[in-house]
Amino acid sequence: MSATRVFASRLVGCSVFDPAGDRVGKVRDILVVYRKSASPRVVGFIVEVPGKRRVFVSIGRVTSIGSGQIITTGLINLRRFEQRGGEERIVAELVGRRVRLRDGSGEATIEDVAIEEEALGEWVVSQLFLRRPKSGPSPFAKGATLFSTWSEVLQASGKQAQSATHLVASYSELLPADLANVLLDLPEQRMLEVAAELSDERLADVLEEMPEESQATILGKLDDDRAADVLDAMQPDDAADLIAQLPEARGEALLGLMQPEEADDVRFLLTYAPDSAGGLMTTEPIIVSADATVAEGLALIRRHELAPALGAAVCVTLPPYEPPTGRFLGMVHFQRMLRYPPSERLGTLLDTTLEPVLASTSAAEVSRILASYNLVSLPVVDEYHRLVGVVTIDDVLDYLLPDDWRSTDADDSSSQPSTASIPQRVKEGTHGPR
Repeated sequence: MSATRVFASRLVGCSVFDPAGDRVGKVRDILVVYRKSASPRVVGFIVEVPGKRRVFVSIGRVTSIGSGQIITTGLINLRRFEQRGGEERIVAELVGRRVRLRDGSGEATIEDVAIEEEALGEWVVSQLFLRRPKSGPSPFAKGATLFSTWSEVLQASGKQAQSATHLVASYSELLPADLANVLLDLPEQRMLEVAAELSDERLADVLEEMPEESQATILGKLDDDRAADVLDAMQPDDAADLIAQLPEARGEALLGLMQPEEADDVRFLLTYAPDSAGGLMTTEPIIVSADATVAEGLALIRRHELAPALGAAVCVTLPPYEPPTGRFLGMVHFQRMLRYPPSERLGTLLDTTLEPVLASTSAAEVSRILASYNLVSLPVVDEYHRLVGVVTIDDVLDYLLPDDWRSTDADDSSSQPSTASIPQRVKEGTHGPR
């Protein structure tokens, strides 16, 4: 049964199904248009379908809204969503906006928006959930909340400055790659506002999933101290790639503000050509001595913050155990560790068939080796056979894929979702008006 009133926060992330029960995507936002003498009318939903493609689903194709799901007629136009003049996204643009109450009681911030079915198939904005400014100096103090109708507020439309705090909360459970796509879909000013609200660690994770141009845009709007903190939280290879995009003077200034150990790693990576093994590698693999045991190795790869590709094997070297290490002895794959008792020494389990590559090896050659031997990581050594880092499969994919692979805006056939991954009832419709 369709609900007659539902708040936007309850709809974002909801699954969209066709009449046969096949899931075709999930809701990312609600699109409305303004009217002169009435509250905004809902024109449809922005839905993410397989392939992270954002498409428009007209409200006329929605047969049911409720119970945490949306049912459609089953025919969805897979043309990439493009926002038109006069349209506004509730979550991305309306939530967080400050308004004035017509009764003269002051300002408030929109924290949620309810839509309601006015007539069969006709949905409108019916109610706003507002929060007044906090009443005390305490950082834990919160302003009072209230509900109002659209007609009871002023300045609810227009592109004035607005807080992004509530929008950040709405997307708190998204994976970094998904949040990066959400930010890239926002107008630039809104994207910068949301980025400024993210924690250093969360922003670092998101920047690692963005094209370099967008990374540089966001970092360029942060003050030096905040930018350095974000770079500290990034993987050294990603931080090095980002700093390489900045003007030399700013890059040096940020390196001077970073934690010394992190800055040293980044400076080290910047000495290598970007299309070499040294330019692709990360300087933070798991490094142990030959006397370390299987139990110790498994404990190290069990750390939750470790990327899966880095956890696939441990590197065994002579001391010291920070890159550049002592002489590189070999790698031990985690699957092999699982076959031996916990007390077994890792020095006896080395993969003797895996040869490291020099830091000067071309990225193309590294790609060939990974593909030829079905590897997910490859050790990198210097001319003295000291371990300096590891190239992982995701580093190589970033290099091989086109520069705009993260963008959902690409119009070529490669950006189309695979027909095998989309239910049969989600079909390419016409490219005409909505």
